[in-house]
Amino acid sequence: MENETLIRFGVFLGLFALFASIETLLPRRARVETRKRRWFANWGISILDTVTLNLMAFVLPALAVGAALDAGAQGWGLFNRLGWPSWVEIVLAILIFDFAIWLQHLITHKIPILWRLHRVHHADRDMDVTTAIRFHPVEIALSMLLKIGLVYLLGPAALAVILFEIILNGTAMFNHANIRLSPRTDAILRLFIITPDMHRVHHSVHRSEHDSNYGFSLSIWDRLFRTYIPQPKDGHDGMTVGLEWQDEKPANLLWSLKLPFAKK
Repeated sequence: MENETLIRFGVFLGLFALFASIETLLPRRARVETRKRRWFANWGISILDTVTLNLMAFVLPALAVGAALDAGAQGWGLFNRLGWPSWVEIVLAILIFDFAIWLQHLITHKIPILWRLHRVHHADRDMDVTTAIRFHPVEIALSMLLKIGLVYLLGPAALAVILFEIILNGTAMFNHANIRLSPRTDAILRLFIITPDMHRVHHSVHRSEHDSNYGFSLSIWDRLFRTYIPQPKDGHDGMTVGLEWQDEKPANLLWSLKLPFAKK
């Protein structure tokens, strides 16, 4: 779609700047690492993710939005056969995609080879807005393949895919941000969406806690499937974020990229 990439990138940068500013003014926790070291690694990974997706676009006939356009032109997918009102299809598509991301996230914690990729995200010893863009390029590529397959099965409008991507990116940056919310605000928001305090439990060093709260946007899936833990047992100020690498290694770009292939 015309200007789709530009619109998405503009929204991403705007939200990133907003959350980065808020967490500077109202931080929830003290940082373990300096921003400079971590942000270099996390932004470096994100740039490589973008390069990976651009290379995939040369090899595959379409990525997610292109797949939606192709499915529509070919009449493929569930929604292209039902003929329901556009707004109903868009709402349902966003809900289904959000559940699929929740399920994919859970699976990456349960299958060892996928966990080796996903632990790059969890190795970050601080949680802030850049943690939301810290995913290994191979994991991003696999996630895109899954998304393309789901698009062809559902046949959603391209607008639904674009809206979902914007919502997913925005909520992921929000719930990874180091933002202090009042207890009342947090309690109200987490009835519907994932808050920073809710998602921070998922980044706990304790395995029982990081095997919970898998959602990125909506909180309903964790409540429905009983993977919801409201608070960390060590408290938000006392908890340890990350994995076994409680040193400076996760802030190193090359180390992070090689982590899935390390023996440990």
